[in-house]
Amino acid sequence: MIHKFKAKGRNVLLDVNSGGVHLIDDLTYDLLEEISPEILKECPKCPGDVLEKLSSRYQKEEMEEVYEELLSLYHDHILFSEDVYGDYSNTAVESPIKALCLHIAHDCNLRCKYCFASTGDFGTGRKLMPFETGKAAIDFLLAHSTNRENLEVDFFGGEPLMNFEVVKQIVAYARSKEAEYGKNFRFTLTTNGMLLDDDITDYLNKEMYNVVLSIDGRKEVNDRMRPRVDGSGCYDRILPKYKKFVERRGDKEYYVRGTYTKYNLDFSEDVMHLYEQGFEEISMEPVIEDQKKGYAITEKELERIYEEYDRLADRIGEVKKSGRHIDFFHFMIDLDQGPCVVKRLRGCGSGNEYVAVTPDGDIYPCHQFVGHEEYKMGNLEEGTFDETIKKEFAGSHIYSKPKCRDCWAKFYCSGGCNANNYIYNGDIHDAYELSCKIQRKRLECAILMKIEESE
Repeated sequence: MIHKFKAKGRNVLLDVNSGGVHLIDDLTYDLLEEISPEILKECPKCPGDVLEKLSSRYQKEEMEEVYEELLSLYHDHILFSEDVYGDYSNTAVESPIKALCLHIAHDCNLRCKYCFASTGDFGTGRKLMPFETGKAAIDFLLAHSTNRENLEVDFFGGEPLMNFEVVKQIVAYARSKEAEYGKNFRFTLTTNGMLLDDDITDYLNKEMYNVVLSIDGRKEVNDRMRPRVDGSGCYDRILPKYKKFVERRGDKEYYVRGTYTKYNLDFSEDVMHLYEQGFEEISMEPVIEDQKKGYAITEKELERIYEEYDRLADRIGEVKKSGRHIDFFHFMIDLDQGPCVVKRLRGCGSGNEYVAVTPDGDIYPCHQFVGHEEYKMGNLEEGTFDETIKKEFAGSHIYSKPKCRDCWAKFYCSGGCNANNYIYNGDIHDAYELSCKIQRKRLECAILMKIEESE
């Protein structure tokens, strides 16, 4: 399988299974429109009908020469290379659990309009996780991680800092178990910044491997969708806190994460605004929501979104050419090696390597499945855990998803988000096409940027 696209005067060729990326001329691009692996396998010379079809644009000798080059690449398994990863899809299935998303707070001090968590409580009532539940969650992870040495715990909400004392207790408990079990915990925390202060900043910078700072960009964009409980905006409160936090963070990982909606399809302005405010690690995600919502992204907005990703890629490219640093999460890909085979096939590992735990001790495949009772995997207090659901998610990979098998982007997106697939298509194996289209565009931009950097 191959994928070709044109951008900024370049013709880009991706050999999907090998991961090879090539810049090609117009003749090669057009010739690849007419030939297939079957033709290359059967025909030692360029077929006459292909020569005839392209004769008005190219000389016969040139076409024959390029065909020979393509034939050589084919026989060297560089072009139309075989898919060898399918052999792994049925063998690399169930894995130890290595990561937890702890819903430390089903409450929030903001009322974000696009919040998939029903403004923080996930539709189950506002509550905070008690320490005993967090302790049981760590014990669960230790018991189910088998030989995994590196374990990850993400403090999530709602707003985790509304239950900060319990966060500290859970971290201390987990640290006390590291030597005993031969484990190493890495903690992350996602916050809206409203409660950040110097003491919390110092603690997070000491204990958290990564910190995610939520903000949507420009003041008018952020405050439209991320109001406080009283309806006022939060931008003026959180921006100074974030700046101070990042200044004191040093070289430890963080990123600011925003969401764009139909109301800010010029989201490159928001990315660059965040950069201009001093943030160099940035993510800006499309809202995934019921398309009846006024702010929801639909198929009608896709062309505008594609244009904006092109614009964003150009603007980020200019920053890098000037010797300055910026990372945009969705443009960060590795064309040389990339993730391991299992990661390419299964993505995030939700429900298999990774589960979420609510304040009540209920276990779900990930944070976005919370409240979908059909996918409740068990409860810590009751000591239950449904291995059949774990097995179902372990079997969710690019070869179990019909739309993914023949998609050129499959080894980069790894089948998309299981939660979005289920919520919008009713099946974790049915890829949500709107998300797929946006992802494919981002990947084309990322590949082109890597080519430009190498030049």
